[in-house]
Amino acid sequence: MLSYCTNVHPAEDLDGVCAQLARYAGPVRAALGEQEIGAGLWLAADLAARLVAEPAALHRLKSEVADRGLRVVTLNAFPHHGFHDPVVKHRVYRPSWADPERLRYTLDCAEVLAALLPDGGSGSISTLPLGWRVPWGAAEEGVARRRFDELAAGLRALEERTGKRIRVGIEPEPGCLLDTAADAVAWLRGCDPNYLGLCLDTCHLAVSFADPVGTVREIRAAGVEVVKVQASAALHVDDPVAARAELARYAEPRYLHQVRERAPEGVRACDDLPEAWDELPGGGPWRVHFHVPLHWRATGALRPTTDVLRAALGALPDPLPPIEVETYTWSVLPDPPDDLVDGIAAELAFTRELLDARELP
Repeated sequence: MLSYCTNVHPAEDLDGVCAQLARYAGPVRAALGEQEIGAGLWLAADLAARLVAEPAALHRLKSEVADRGLRVVTLNAFPHHGFHDPVVKHRVYRPSWADPERLRYTLDCAEVLAALLPDGGSGSISTLPLGWRVPWGAAEEGVARRRFDELAAGLRALEERTGKRIRVGIEPEPGCLLDTAADAVAWLRGCDPNYLGLCLDTCHLAVSFADPVGTVREIRAAGVEVVKVQASAALHVDDPVAARAELARYAEPRYLHQVRERAPEGVRACDDLPEAWDELPGGGPWRVHFHVPLHWRATGALRPTTDVLRAALGALPDPLPPIEVETYTWSVLPDPPDDLVDGIAAELAFTRELLDARELP
């Protein structure tokens, strides 16, 4: 199922979410000429808890989804709240998986998703890779291990009660405790593979300069399931020194934009774009964690890492997991579009073309 992620919209209460689905999701479906499209919902923590506690509120959301011609098979439970605050940066990684609130939020999202799925259906939820790399120690690691055991038990009980299996995918991200897909695969050893797997974000994969085909093979060889793909693209620049003025336009204050430089001795790291010119030598190509529109054409020295997305999709076997287009940065682009509906529809159409043209290994 191909979906677009609604974390692009700032609404965090039920009225706002319903209004955004009416304003954007329904018109996107109409622009594509489809009877039904996928919507990967993002529900802030307070709203997820309310939907679990209030059947009338959950019924209203289900009706809104159906009325707009939407189908929900996946949720994004990475941001907990405040994802469109003026400054987000490191706050998006809180609460971590050492905090009981993260478990509560994720299980609330699972309850909501189960209610939105048809009888016998299955779905997936993406979550953060434990948290930012600091502060973290042995105590937090042990707590997080127990939390994931509790998560698997909760998802198992949910399936027994509803007949619907929800899988949670850890989404590795540069700078986090689970920085790469290999980190996430290693951490998932010992977790219940029936309910816990990996969310493959192709922007994050590109930033790390990983081989997408080799990464997918390694994930499969380890017996870890990719329960969700977030179709996304990073910024790539071959000569960051020469392109400094172009890149500087993307150094906006809301989100964290991790930078990686490929060097002969390996990959160098910087946690945010504004500091990268001081912390990285700039002698090799850079990739920047800035989710650019998938159909975006290269301008000047900058180009999107769509080739990584294409290769990863080709390496995944059928049947594909849910594919969620996750470009949440439209409002902070240097040149935001006049009409977000057209932008989202163009991304979905572009991704559909990639899926139709993929060649299996």
